[in-house]
Amino acid sequence: MAKDQPTMFSFRPFCFMILVLSVFSSFSLFIWSQYAGFFDFQNQINLQNQNQNQNQFIDILSFPSAWNHLSFPSGPPPKLLKIALFVKKWPHKHRAGGLERHALTLHFALAKRGHELHIFTTSLNSSFPSHAIGTLYFHLSEPTSGGYLDHNVAWEQLQSLNSTGKPFDVVHTESVGLTHTRARNLTNLAVTWHGIAYECFHSDIIQELLRTPEEPLAHSLTERGMKVVQEVKFFPDYAHHVATSDHVGDVLKRIYMIPEERVHTILNGVDEENFKPNAAKAKDFMKKFGIPQSKKLVFGMAGRLVKDKGYPLMFEALVQILKENDSFRENIIVLIAGDGPWRDRYKSLGANVLVLGPLEPAQLASFYNAIDIFLNPTLRAQGLDHTLIEAMLSGKPLMATRVASITGSVIVGTEVGYTFSPTVASLKVALYRVWHDGRGVLERKGQLARQRALQLFTATKMVAAYERLFLCISNDGESRDSYCTYQSSSIEMSRSSS
Repeated sequence: MAKDQPTMFSFRPFCFMILVLSVFSSFSLFIWSQYAGFFDFQNQINLQNQNQNQNQFIDILSFPSAWNHLSFPSGPPPKLLKIALFVKKWPHKHRAGGLERHALTLHFALAKRGHELHIFTTSLNSSFPSHAIGTLYFHLSEPTSGGYLDHNVAWEQLQSLNSTGKPFDVVHTESVGLTHTRARNLTNLAVTWHGIAYECFHSDIIQELLRTPEEPLAHSLTERGMKVVQEVKFFPDYAHHVATSDHVGDVLKRIYMIPEERVHTILNGVDEENFKPNAAKAKDFMKKFGIPQSKKLVFGMAGRLVKDKGYPLMFEALVQILKENDSFRENIIVLIAGDGPWRDRYKSLGANVLVLGPLEPAQLASFYNAIDIFLNPTLRAQGLDHTLIEAMLSGKPLMATRVASITGSVIVGTEVGYTFSPTVASLKVALYRVWHDGRGVLERKGQLARQRALQLFTATKMVAAYERLFLCISNDGESRDSYCTYQSSSIEMSRSSS
C-alpha cells in the first residue's frame, strides 16, 4: 500500500493538465467559430477586388515594366501603318552590329505583317542588299564624312514623301538616326536607344581599372560626364523613348528625368524559329569543324575580338587556368565565332581554342547548339546583347560580366547562368565554378534559360510590342484610345508566368 501512494500523487497533476488543455481547446474552438465567418467574408471581398482589378483598363504608355511581359493578339493588325525608319546603316549579310540586327529583325517582321515601311539609310555603293518584300522601300543617301546618315538629305526625302502621298503614321529612329533638332516637333515619333552615355560610365570605370601602366591615362570619364549632361538636355526633344533593357528604362526616368508615360521598355528579341535546340545541327557542326567528341565541356564566345568586348580579360584568365590546371586543359575547348585584333593571340593557345571566324545566322544557330555554355566577357555596359538572347533560345546557360543591363534583364539569377566582376580573378572563379558544376548542371540551367527566353526575348514578343506602341502613338487620333489601353488581368497572367 505504501508503494501505491506516489502513483496516486503523480496521477493528480496529470488529470489537472488534461483539464486545462480541454478548457483551452474549447476556448480556441469558440474563438475560431466567432472569427471564421469574418475571415470568409474578408476573402470574398479580396476576391471581388481582384476580379474588379482584372476588368480594369490601364494606359499602356504608363506601364512601368517591359512590354515583353504583356500578351497582345496574334492575329492580323487592326490597322496598317505607314512607318518611316531612320537608321545609320542597314545590315549586309553577317556584318552587322546589334543596332542593325535589331532594325532588320523588327522592320522586316512589320513589313511582312502588311505595314508599309520606308527605310532612310546610307549606302556607299551599288551592292546594297535587295529584299523581296512588297511593302519595304529604301531611300538611300551617301554617308557624311564621319560615316553617319546625312540628316538634311534624309529629312528632305521624308518631306517629299509626306507631301506627295499619304503622310507617315509613325516615325521611328534607331538611336540618333534622326537628329533631335528634326525630331522635336514630331509627336508620332519613337526613338530606340541601344546605348546611352550614362551607361558608359561603368564601362569607362572598368577600362580605367584594367589600364596597364604603359597605356596613357584616358580622359573619357570627364568627357562622359559632359556627354550625359548634353543627353539630358536634348533627349526630351524626342516624343517617345524605347529602352532595350530594364536598367536603361529606369535611368531615362530617374536620371534623364523624362516623364514616365514617354519611356517604354521593350527588350530585344531574336528569331525563335532560327535559334532553338537541335541536336542534329550540333553534331554536324562539331563534325564539320573537327571538334573532338571527347571534350567534357565546350565553351563558346561570339563577336568582334576587341578590347571593349572583354577579350583581353578572357585571354588572360584562360592563359592562367590552362597553365595551372592539367585536367581543365585536357577536357575543355573554347569555340569563338568572330574575328578581330585578338584573333592571333587566341589561336596561340593551341588546341584548346578554335577561332571559327564570322558565321552566317544559320551557322551561328548550329554553333550555339554545339556548345555547353555561352561566355560574354563584355566591358561595355550598354544595350542588350543579342548573342546572350540567341544562346538562351538555343537552350544554353550564360556566363557574363556583371553589368546592370545583363543582371537586370537577362541573368536575373543563378538558375540561368553565372556572372563575374570584370577582373581576371573573378572571371577565373566563374570559369572554375562552371567546370566543377559539369555538363549535367549546365543542361538544367540551359532548359530554364530557354523557358525565360521564350517568355521575353522572342522576335514575336518584340514585334508585337512595337506594333502596339506604333498604333498607340500614330496620327490616328480617333482610334488612339483603343490602341493605348490594356486590360490589367492579362498583365498579371503574363508577368506571373515569367
